Amino acid sequence: MATGIIINPRSSARNLVDDVIEQATRAHDLGVGQVWLPQRVNYDAISLAGLVGAAVPGLGVGTSVVPINPRHPLIVASLAQTAQAASHGRFSLGIGLGARRIEHRTFGVDWSNTVERLRDHLTILRSVFDAGRVDFQGRELSASPAWPAGVAGGTPVPVYVAAMGPKALRVTGELADGTLPYLAGPRTIGEFIAPAITEAAAGAGRPAPRIIAAVPVVLSGDADAARTRAAEQLSFYQTIPSYQKVIAREGVDSVTELAALGSEDAVAKQLRRYLDAGATDLVLSPLDDSESLDREALWRLTASV
Repeated sequence: MATGIIINPRSSARNLVDDVIEQATRAHDLGVGQVWLPQRVNYDAISLAGLVGAAVPGLGVGTSVVPINPRHPLIVASLAQTAQAASHGRFSLGIGLGARRIEHRTFGVDWSNTVERLRDHLTILRSVFDAGRVDFQGRELSASPAWPAGVAGGTPVPVYVAAMGPKALRVTGELADGTLPYLAGPRTIGEFIAPAITEAAAGAGRPAPRIIAAVPVVLSGDADAARTRAAEQLSFYQTIPSYQKVIAREGVDSVTELAALGSEDAVAKQLRRYLDAGATDLVLSPLDDSESLDREALWRLTASV
């Protein structure tokens, strides 16, 4: 898989879909082979990925990431297969376990037993994607539709989970195609994530999993300004328990140390540390999405790593 980059809609866009397709087209022209789209409350990342994939031939598209709790896996499966058919086989489904406090505030629902929900969610997705049908009764989720679940041209769909804890990594290794961790530094990937998910996949008789490291990036000639920007954007993650654990595991004094900051050469050097540690792929996640951001410089860097 080519090194990818997160694309966010510009705040000045008159049409969100047109804007993202325009950005993706230009990124592809500059050599980017893969783009990833984050899920937001106001737009659907899977649908948007399908539209981008259909509009930009040859470009890989994916979601980074769609939280599992607000949607039943049958809905996710139908959307993902539609996106895969639209992109003619270039779609990757990235899903995440979500953040309990944020989801409760947003949806008014307190989802518990997250790892069990992940197992059931992946089991249903796996059945639909592999067999085109599903009849499953789980502890948290069930699915037994009376109608066809497969989409012509919609499979296979690779599934990556933003798993970083031991239980989630075990389930991911057993049922998914890899992990898509964010803010998991090189030490955490090499000493914990890669061994844990690889062992789980091998035990389940599955192929070696992909470890797609999503890395926060600020490309700037002003190192102090880059660190300030990173601190502002990443402080939020220090309030989320799952991220607190992965940050602590890396042994850094500040979450800012997990961002790749500075010039193109400096950022590229920091990104290669993830590959050296055992990541199979990279995703650049820009922390600056202002109108003044030099997106083309980021896209050229992405194409070069």
